[in-house]
Amino acid sequence: MADQAPQFPITVNAQYTKDFSFENPNAPQSLVNKGTPPNVEVNINVEARPVSEDSYEVALKVSASAKSEEATAFVVELTYACIMTLNGFSDDQIQPVLMIEGPRLLFPFARQIIADATREGGFPPLLINPIDFAAMYQQNMMQQQGQGEAAGNA
Repeated sequence: MADQAPQFPITVNAQYTKDFSFENPNAPQSLVNKGTPPNVEVNINVEARPVSEDSYEVALKVSASAKSEEATAFVVELTYACIMTLNGFSDDQIQPVLMIEGPRLLFPFARQIIADATREGGFPPLLINPIDFAAMYQQNMMQQQGQGEAAGNA
């Protein structure tokens, strides 16, 4: 039998910053500590699309903003993505793998980019709490099923 390289079920072929923006629209006033910490809002979204027969692009989209009573302190938006090749998964397993394992692998890198950007922008580093992508996927699936049932009853 010929020597064959082992096939791993998930291979990350490349990972990259697809889109990135940091805004500090009210500098230098936003950098003066006024005693009241800003209200920070973080939104996370995951998208996946095929790029070839068994390879997919998974994109983790993170947007965060910090606002005080007076004005916006900062806005940061990042789309961090990878190309994943999947081997040995059935068709019904592919979507969960892409939407759970893909962002789970990307998250630490995206978190670091956001932390570095906010720190370099003159603020304390924004350290986003870990995300349970399995729970996020299940919640999205339940919402889609609810919307499908609501559309069927209309």
